[in-house]
Amino acid sequence: MSLHPVIAAVTARITERSKPYRTAYLARLEQARRAGVQRGALSCTNLAHGFAAFPANDKLALRQDKKPSIAIVSSYNDMLSAHQPFERFPQLIKTAVREAGGVAQFAGGTPAMCDGVTQGRPGMELSLFSRDTIAMATAVGLSHNMFDAAVYLGVCDKIVPGLLIGALHFGHLPAVFIPAGPMTSGMSNTQKAKVRQLYTQGKIGREELLEAESQSYHDAGTCTFYGTANSNQMLMEVMGLHLPGTAFITPNTPLRDALTVAAAKRAVAISSLGADWTPVGKVIDEKSIVNGIIALLATGGSTNHTLHLVAIAKAAGIVIDWDDFDTLSGGVPLLTRIYPNGEADVNHFHAAGGTGFVIRELLDAGLLHEDVRTVMGDGLRNHCTEPFLDGDNGGVVWRPVPAVSADDSVLRGAASPFSKDGGLRLMQGNLGRAVMKISAVKPEHRVVEAPALVFGSQDEFNQAYKEGRLDRDFVAVLRFQGPRANGMPELHALTPALGILQDAGRRVALVTDGRMSGASGKVPSAIHVSPEVLAGGPLGRVRDGDIIRVDGEAGVLMALVEAAEWEARGQQGVPAGDLSGNEVGMGRELFAMFRHVVTAAEEGATTFGLPPVFEITKATATTTTTTAAKAST
Repeated sequence: MSLHPVIAAVTARITERSKPYRTAYLARLEQARRAGVQRGALSCTNLAHGFAAFPANDKLALRQDKKPSIAIVSSYNDMLSAHQPFERFPQLIKTAVREAGGVAQFAGGTPAMCDGVTQGRPGMELSLFSRDTIAMATAVGLSHNMFDAAVYLGVCDKIVPGLLIGALHFGHLPAVFIPAGPMTSGMSNTQKAKVRQLYTQGKIGREELLEAESQSYHDAGTCTFYGTANSNQMLMEVMGLHLPGTAFITPNTPLRDALTVAAAKRAVAISSLGADWTPVGKVIDEKSIVNGIIALLATGGSTNHTLHLVAIAKAAGIVIDWDDFDTLSGGVPLLTRIYPNGEADVNHFHAAGGTGFVIRELLDAGLLHEDVRTVMGDGLRNHCTEPFLDGDNGGVVWRPVPAVSADDSVLRGAASPFSKDGGLRLMQGNLGRAVMKISAVKPEHRVVEAPALVFGSQDEFNQAYKEGRLDRDFVAVLRFQGPRANGMPELHALTPALGILQDAGRRVALVTDGRMSGASGKVPSAIHVSPEVLAGGPLGRVRDGDIIRVDGEAGVLMALVEAAEWEARGQQGVPAGDLSGNEVGMGRELFAMFRHVVTAAEEGATTFGLPPVFEITKATATTTTTTAAKAST
């Protein structure tokens, strides 16, 4: 099947837009690569420091410069269920790499925080910035230049994007991403949502709520709903950084361990000393980024990736924007129904056919680039498979994914999708630019025109709900939630109340410069509004009572105010000094520099820029600094 013309056109415009930055990035990649082992550039003193604590045989291998050294970068901690399984992985990896003829060293650990734990609390204001912190921690671990490839252990929301951003700044090193897998299914997502609403309504107490949550989040592994964490895993497969079918195998099982071993051995094979050098900076290119966007849309994935994919692309010298997401969404069918876009969890999705099925269907329909490089070699078709234990040797064998879905209420083929488009909308108007995930919003709720009620915090909104002031049609305008203001926390504390009001027949919607994440649900929400208020964004002009039109079908985000009056209005609301409460406590003062330099949401909310543009000659290389702001025009 030939490539869909819309996908070809979007890829072409991204390639053209990115040309100077991508060229500079690839030039830097080639300059960083050594023909031999990376540590061959180190002095004897440097090298001796780098292997001083290693066993004698491994030390000898590193000393002789004949075998590859594989870095392990891990986000392990044992408080968070998704990352707890990584405790066992380094030893599995070291043994497997040794068997494959290399040496593995634990290069460094990164932070890993959980939005589910910090939700609605001050710590949540560190969440988005933790992504770039993780990228920096990854860079610190790799900066010793001891390594010829790396494996990355991460699962959840900001961790995988952060690891990949860090990896791309060492783009000459091959990279294999190794997940821990989802926990087994617990209480259904539908029942969990009902319990939360009952608690919000005061019909049950904290003990009953905690018991329900404990039945939902009950074991090692990531949460089973299709939020950012599981969207990450799907993206790593489609973008070619996982072994096929790796994402949704549960932790602490023989197959999970066998896949970890296989991934470690593959890292040896694709290192610069292996038979098939595959640097991560060439795996992630314009086509793989477009593939990632398409897979996100086709599966109804997390809206957080309208930030993270932009940031990942930027790290590889590639410039994408929300117009690209919006254009692709119009031509990509929705193939899954996974909570919050349905009742099934990711274990049900995997059993129905999983990521390999989605890749195969999209490829066969001409909706993905097949001619990409992955950790398995050339061509994405290698990833239309699922793994099984090889009974003879305990390894892994891959077989083609099923021809048909095992459950068409969860997963469908491209010929009979749940929706003809991907369900992501670019929202535009005099309130700025935003995104809306409509795949979980029923058609009758996608257009709301109602008076604005303006809030400056989640607490202010919830207090109004408790006092009975929200039993009406309205559009909640929640501002000062952008990255400059308070780090752009997720705003799920609003979800239960808004859901209750909508169920009661009220016409409600949310407009905010904050985030709602992968759990964005049934209430129409225009999120990531850019520019944010603190950057002069027009949400600062909204007054209580202004009629706001939120049209998720047409992509309209408008305050229906006379143009002359709208232009005459200045910023209204909380003066900057009154945001001081977002600047201290729970470590927030340590992240002041992030708030001061962060880019807009549509530019990835990053604290780093595009690669400087190099003009390379035989004698010298001159650098022209080009800002991310210029690149996005």
